[in-house]
Amino acid sequence: MKLTVFGATGGVGQEIVKQALAAGHEVTAVVRDPARFAVTGERLQVFRSDLTDPEALRPAVAGRDAVLSGLGARKISDAGVATALTRSVLAAMEAEGTRRLLVVSAAPVGPLPENSPLADRAARNVIGLIFKNVYADLTEMESELARSATDWTSVRPPRLQNKPLTGAYRTVIGGFPNAGRFLARADVAHAMLALVDDPAAVKQGVGVAY
Repeated sequence: MKLTVFGATGGVGQEIVKQALAAGHEVTAVVRDPARFAVTGERLQVFRSDLTDPEALRPAVAGRDAVLSGLGARKISDAGVATALTRSVLAAMEAEGTRRLLVVSAAPVGPLPENSPLADRAARNVIGLIFKNVYADLTEMESELARSATDWTSVRPPRLQNKPLTGAYRTVIGGFPNAGRFLARADVAHAMLALVDDPAAVKQGVGVAY
């Protein structure tokens, strides 16, 4: 497949690029600063662009089979970037007629399982207060997705870890795995790539966790 990856210098984004190249896909990595991007490969194109300009992004998404985005806040003060930058990606995709889009969101944006442990509910409330603005940003980003013409999927992991790929995680379309508390960034990337061709995940939030 021909894939475009936004947020390619981030932890999830770099994993998407690496795993996609290893699987034989053609990858366009969109970055603002190529000096921060160390991945190489024969099927890799590095596309430098200002992510706030949809017109500048159109060549990066034209003719792509899917677009995958790891865009989001790296710290609390970055709240707002997920929505703003995703709007640019959506505008570029809609202008080019590129339909498939997968983004990284977060577990607290979606529902908790009905039978989730009380400790998990309490933890989500505390985390929700600390990262209130970040989750509000991701909620608005998902609203932008729902209003778009794209065939979107929002992948919602819990607390992220820098650990090796396992491929041994649970996914719940429209919900979240019970008692799921952690997930490696490498497994988030793996899940996103696996969901590209899953019709059941189109226009859905997907909870992913160990």
